[in-house]
Amino acid sequence: MKYLLVSAIVLFVFWLWRHNREAEHHAAASSRTARSRPAAKVTEMVACDVCEVHLPRSEALIGSRGIYCSDAHRRQAGG
Repeated sequence: MKYLLVSAIVLFVFWLWRHNREAEHHAAASSRTARSRPAAKVTEMVACDVCEVHLPRSEALIGSRGIYCSDAHRRQAGG
């Protein structure tokens, strides 16, 4: 009975050691794939011609005389 208990403890320790090694392997593999992912899409930034605030081109207002951050600045510049 004593040998059965000792062998069960040895098998449990071996299983625990192997399980931890597999978990470390999976963590290392996932960090490698996270580093190899392509960067997010780059958004072009533009500056308002009146106040020089930078904002994404998709949010800017394009006037006849330039690029503006708000309708008030577009009207102020006459564009």
